[in-house]
Amino acid sequence: MMGLMHEMEAKIREFLIARGWDHLRPADLAKSIVIEGAELLENFQWGSLTAEELRADPEKAEKVKRELADVLIYCMELAVTMGWDTQSTIKEKLAIVNEKYPAQLMLSWKGRAGEPGVDEEYLKIKEEYRRRGLS
Repeated sequence: MMGLMHEMEAKIREFLIARGWDHLRPADLAKSIVIEGAELLENFQWGSLTAEELRADPEKAEKVKRELADVLIYCMELAVTMGWDTQSTIKEKLAIVNEKYPAQLMLSWKGRAGEPGVDEEYLKIKEEYRRRGLS
């Protein structure tokens, strides 16, 4: 049985092939991700809506949802173009992030940024990951 992510990869692959876009360059797809990300961000340009506030504005929420879909589609197109399994890619990265940002530390750090010792502990972890070539 095909998983949801693999199903989406197949739909993206079909979409690309049907348009002759199945040989796009990774750099062009990465640029498109950033461009669409900027369009997503544009919806928040003059404010910082909370999730509740965004949900309360159906028109704005729909615009954000469409731009998010554009970003996600381009991300999936890049993964499909490269032959990467998106589910494995996401799971691998979540494992790294889980180790890099331990929940206990992040919960104790929240709201305490700038206090002595708190930022240093976080920066130590971050620097270690950079040193190891992980991000």
